[in-house]
Amino acid sequence: MKTNTTPRLPQGIRDSRKHTPKADMRGLYQRAIKESFVKLHPKIAVRNPVMFIVWVGTIVTFLVTLDPNLFGTIQADVNQQRLLNGLITLILFFTVVFANFAEAVAEGRGKAQADSLRSTRSDTIANKILPDGSIQTVNSTELRRGDLVKVVANNMIPADGEVIQGIGSVDESAITGESAPVLKQPGTDIASSVTGGTRLLSDELTIRITADPGKGFIDRMISLVEGAERTKTPNEIALTVLLAVLTQVFLIVVATMPPFVNYIANFISTVFGAEAGNSLRAGASVAILISLLVALIPTTIGGLLSAIGIAGMDRVAQFNVIATSGRAVEACGDINTLVLDKTGTITLGNRMADEFIPVNSYTIEDVARVARAASVFDETPEGRSIVKLAETYHIGVDFDINQAEGVEFSAKTRMSGTNLPNSKQVRKGAVDAIKSFVRSRGGHIASDVDAAYERVSRLGGTPLAVCQDDQIFGVIYLKDIVKPGLRERFDQLRRMGVKTIMLTGDNRITAGVIAQEAGVDDFIAEATPEDKIGVIRAEQSQGKLVAMTGDGTNDAPALAQANVGLAMNSGTQAAKEAANMVDLDSDPTKLIDLVTIGKQLLITRGALTTFSIANDIAKYFAIIPTIFAAAGIGALNIMGLKSAQSAIISALIYNALIIPVLIPLALTGVKFRPLTADQLLRRNIFIYGLGGIVAPFIAIKLIDVILPLA
Repeated sequence: MKTNTTPRLPQGIRDSRKHTPKADMRGLYQRAIKESFVKLHPKIAVRNPVMFIVWVGTIVTFLVTLDPNLFGTIQADVNQQRLLNGLITLILFFTVVFANFAEAVAEGRGKAQADSLRSTRSDTIANKILPDGSIQTVNSTELRRGDLVKVVANNMIPADGEVIQGIGSVDESAITGESAPVLKQPGTDIASSVTGGTRLLSDELTIRITADPGKGFIDRMISLVEGAERTKTPNEIALTVLLAVLTQVFLIVVATMPPFVNYIANFISTVFGAEAGNSLRAGASVAILISLLVALIPTTIGGLLSAIGIAGMDRVAQFNVIATSGRAVEACGDINTLVLDKTGTITLGNRMADEFIPVNSYTIEDVARVARAASVFDETPEGRSIVKLAETYHIGVDFDINQAEGVEFSAKTRMSGTNLPNSKQVRKGAVDAIKSFVRSRGGHIASDVDAAYERVSRLGGTPLAVCQDDQIFGVIYLKDIVKPGLRERFDQLRRMGVKTIMLTGDNRITAGVIAQEAGVDDFIAEATPEDKIGVIRAEQSQGKLVAMTGDGTNDAPALAQANVGLAMNSGTQAAKEAANMVDLDSDPTKLIDLVTIGKQLLITRGALTTFSIANDIAKYFAIIPTIFAAAGIGALNIMGLKSAQSAIISALIYNALIIPVLIPLALTGVKFRPLTADQLLRRNIFIYGLGGIVAPFIAIKLIDVILPLA
């Protein structure tokens, strides 16, 4: 894993893919402009309360442009008032259009990606196996969950399913971008699942269909990135409600201002003359009050909120991850605890035999001979590495393999081996399991077995004991390597307040060494499937949100219990159905990236909300002191704006332009930094709060200078 001294949003392995179809972004902005006007339809506009108020205000100001006296006779020059109202209408209209444009660009990016995914999906001819065993040729769209199909070499796999018979290599580059074929076979947690649209390269497979038409992984990802299944998350709903309440409050405040202004104007008229009173009444015209309302309500975040959420979903999809909803993506940002398997996630996973350690007065060659015999039928990477290491000592097979019987590894026995033709039994496995095996046959455990066991464990390796009948010959040192860069990643998570827990079936000594090298906060050794769900429940009982990865059927309960469950696409159907995210690349470490994406989503939303509210504060000083200067608050015009008309137009122009200016930030997200919630709050207030106050002062003053209004 590539590391960088400057923390940034991890890009995952997608960057190096060559076969993943790239989204075609040509014509994106032209389509977004068109969609911006389509979204002006009231049924669509009403979904965003803040911008809907602006849209209604635009219609009202358009009416008073046509007839300035529509809501009562005004004392100012009609033509001048019509010009001012027209400018206000035009600026408010573009404010709404720019907000729609932000959402349309975000949606357009998702639709472009969906189109590229759709190009990988095609209807194919499937060989459906009927109950009587005969084959019927059908279109893939006619297949239903539970149907059996036969796929032969060079044919497309018609739909998502699980292999129930046969072994074959599958090209999954259409969905993962990885050109190397993947071996698929039944009855395994890591190689039984196949995805529709991939191609079988060799042999023949019998597959049980696990998804109805339109509900496969590719279909779900298309729906996700197109936004068809995007529902607002709890945090987004809460913020929308807050913005709506603030808008209602300011709407009430502005709507009740005319009677008070009229009362004060009458008083001013008697003291300072009719002209002063009429000046104050002009400041409370319908168009001016609508301008004041738009300046007061948080239009910036209101216009960008939807785009931020859509962009967050898009970033997850770009990582080749299927999320069931935006709720799952946002939950990643709130995670307090990460539960990670050691093998394949924290370590490289392919443990290799590095050394034979003899015990009980046996030689290295004796250990190599027994280990070689015990690994004859072991096709795992570990088993093959043991055979390879034994061959370096020129150890071969001195028995008839056809007369021998292989004994597969199981979680219950925790060992595997071979029953030799001469009735001898050779086994390799966990040290305590081999000890029990030897004792059950009346054997004696030499004292140096424990010494070899501790030596390997303290090196961070996995010790496997090797025995023949009632004698332990030695210990195999299986070397496991921590993935480079993980310690730095875990340090980042720790600074954000995220706790990491490693689960492993290894003994406590080995687990402790790996945990220390990787930099995790805690670990659970000799873990069982029940331990996974136990640790998740324990963390959740303390009010924490937990995320974990898994690929096996025994992981399904824990994946369902976790707040964020990331299943591997290569795993079982049970695991994928229990999880709320599925990684098409089957990369367990991607969970760390997803936590980062979720936090970046929350950081971006918080930063732009802070900026928007700070903007409103600055706009108060631009509009209120100038339009109500006759009421005696002209001294608050600290910006020295030329006139009320210039102040209003300047503030509204800034209010409209700031939305498209911030669209790139909303889509790409605020740069990720591994900080705690308190540190992020202080940083947001300092950068986006202070910046949100200073920027309008500078921009509005500059616009006021440029405008020819006086």
